[in-house]
Amino acid sequence: MSGKLKEVRERMKSVKSTQQITKAMKMVSAAKLRRATEAIQQMRPYSNKLSEILNNIIISQEGNLKLDLAEEREVKNVLLVVFTADRGLCGAFNANVIKKGVEVMRTKYSHLGAANIHVMTIGKKSNVFFSKQACTVDARYVNLLNNITFEETAKAADFAIDAFTSGQFDVVELVYSHFKNAGVQYFLAEPFLPLVKQPTDLAATTNVADFIFEPNQDEIVEVLIPKILKTQFYKALLDTNASQHGARMTAMDKATENAQELLKELGISYNRARQAAITTELTEIVSGAAALEAN
Repeated sequence: MSGKLKEVRERMKSVKSTQQITKAMKMVSAAKLRRATEAIQQMRPYSNKLSEILNNIIISQEGNLKLDLAEEREVKNVLLVVFTADRGLCGAFNANVIKKGVEVMRTKYSHLGAANIHVMTIGKKSNVFFSKQACTVDARYVNLLNNITFEETAKAADFAIDAFTSGQFDVVELVYSHFKNAGVQYFLAEPFLPLVKQPTDLAATTNVADFIFEPNQDEIVEVLIPKILKTQFYKALLDTNASQHGARMTAMDKATENAQELLKELGISYNRARQAAITTELTEIVSGAAALEAN
């Protein structure tokens, strides 16, 4: 019986130690989440306005302006850019992003062979997964989330833009998590290239501007559009960063609660075992005393 008590005590000690770790990780994730949330909230209005400008250019200049990045071609080769975290312990976050990427492959591009579906991985978790699949991993970017800067993110965006412009890929899509709050993320597959104008119902509500380009329309658009695309890429990375911290904070909070519940159960088991040990000892004492009286 003493062996069982010792085993329960050791388990309780182990659970308490784990609970302290998960609680500390929750606090760290909460602090990082606040900064990540501020970053994405500040970025969204800017990104949305740039997207509106881009859509206005495409609509207003349709037929008058030739854009290489808007060229629609027969879809033979596809590049999926999959954004995940570099680390785990964030619940099903990484698995859900990867699941969305696989879903796009198997449904939207099921008519293409595995050799025609390529992946660009942002984050260690997506790289580890897709490196073991039949698809081809063309570019790997890890540790971007450790120190997010527009300059480093633009390098990754340049790869996708250059690959499309050169004709290596006919379609580029971003697969990432759209951050709403710590407990809710939406997993999206968003078209990146070629450029397309918004659906008719949305375009009708947008104020289409008649742009005056100075000094030269082609030169300005050639510089402006890649910057807008890089901004969209950057926004997807900020969304992913906020989503991973929200998911990790939620997961660690749940783990801390589960540890507390387990401690309660172990406490009950310990008390029962202790009471049983005491009862056994009392029974042995009474039996021994009765045996001495009989003699």
